[in-house]
Amino acid sequence: MKKHQTIFICFTVIAFLFGCQSQNSKEVGNKNESEITVVASFLPMYEFTKQVAGDRANVQLMVSEGQDTHHYEPSAQDVAAVSQADVFVYSSEEMEYWVKSLLNTVENNNLVIARAADGLYESNHENVHDEHDSTGTEQVKINGVADHYHTGDEIQLSAELIGNADYDHWHWYQQLDESEEWEAISEQSTETLTMVAPDKSLNIRAVIYDDNHNKYAESEPVEINIDNHDNQVDTEHNHSKKEAEINIKGLADHYHTGDVVTLEAVPTDSFNHNHWHWMMREDANQEWKAVPKQVTDHFEYKTTGKSFELKAVLYDDKHHIQAESNPVSVLIDDHEEQDPHIWLDPVLAQNQIKAIRDALIEADPGGEEIYEKNAESFMNELKDLDEEYQTTLKDAKNRVFVVQHQAFGHLAKRYNLEQIAIGGLSTEVEPSPSRIAEIGHLVEENNVPVIYYQQGASSSIAQTVASETGTDTAVLYDLEVLSDELLENNLGYIEAMRHNLKALQLSVH
Repeated sequence: MKKHQTIFICFTVIAFLFGCQSQNSKEVGNKNESEITVVASFLPMYEFTKQVAGDRANVQLMVSEGQDTHHYEPSAQDVAAVSQADVFVYSSEEMEYWVKSLLNTVENNNLVIARAADGLYESNHENVHDEHDSTGTEQVKINGVADHYHTGDEIQLSAELIGNADYDHWHWYQQLDESEEWEAISEQSTETLTMVAPDKSLNIRAVIYDDNHNKYAESEPVEINIDNHDNQVDTEHNHSKKEAEINIKGLADHYHTGDVVTLEAVPTDSFNHNHWHWMMREDANQEWKAVPKQVTDHFEYKTTGKSFELKAVLYDDKHHIQAESNPVSVLIDDHEEQDPHIWLDPVLAQNQIKAIRDALIEADPGGEEIYEKNAESFMNELKDLDEEYQTTLKDAKNRVFVVQHQAFGHLAKRYNLEQIAIGGLSTEVEPSPSRIAEIGHLVEENNVPVIYYQQGASSSIAQTVASETGTDTAVLYDLEVLSDELLENNLGYIEAMRHNLKALQLSVH
């Protein structure tokens, strides 16, 4: 991952893209009396906020050029920026996985938080151990705690709400030491917790929130006792990770159940052998096992619904290990049937604008008239965009389009289209003949003229797939990443969505 640029530099780059005025490029804390500071998580949230705020607020982007929103790791500068900001805007935990831990670290009792996916929630960020406002009859019970665990064991717990409420928005928190603050456990947002046991004992608690993300009830802390029996821990958990002799190319940030993971092992040095195995395990408590029929430097595997770790191993003729990669995590995330790409639907995007508008007004009541006017103006642009989509697509006979990554579900539903995803198709790794044949069958079955890529439409591999399957390629922008293509073509949200509409007409007509 690239080193984080400072937020100031991030803002300057994006300001050029979206035509922002230079006087808004100010560092947190250096603001006029009439100006508030807003930190927006990633590209769509940034532009939506800029459209509503205009010149009234200093809006800064957190996830900058080329960085992946899913796997972003907030820096100390990010934490400091949000701690000094008046408003923080993000879409949802399903999209920005790291937001929970970020907000648990931020020290800002006056921070207004806009969760644009479903509206404004509690304006003053609270630590999870603060007192909640429930009636006193509701409580949370944690089930499944064993008397002890070994490092590397899988910990499985469940939270039970005792009471009459029908909420299902859960967070799990850990405390590594009683002198430390509680911190959110990433990617754990249901009543079930699954995690790998660490080296030391820790405390766990479960918290359930209401529909506005106000804390409703929480459990008492439970202790997870780690006992490795005189510290005789498997050396696999303790040895330092050696420098990889093999790099793995083509890994996506996540996959869906049924996707085909396509990877390539690339040695960092020259070896005179070509005897490969790909080794898999579901968690650190399992032994590595060879994946059947994966005996070349290319790996193709259809996912079953469970995440797993994978490494590539190169053997000599006597089956002695010559080189191996560091393990990589193949993350299976079906978003619990919640598609996080809300901003790609111009109608749902209007709801996000309203949430952002309300957050800005709460933080800066004096700017209410400006925020209301700007929000109305941009929502009118979104309504016009929606009308363009409706008019252009309403009489289409072929309503199927095929994408590399399943990101356009909301858009497809809005305009009565069918999205088919060739899950796992990479623009970095050339698929095998059997995989191309599989794609070719899908193309023939659905009479597909175009395969859409989120990035890299001009790559040689995309062209290979196009040539072998008799299709063309085109780009659909999901706007998750501020890419070189967006910068070079000076595309903002409206322009990118109009590009998508034009590109869709190659299939939907």
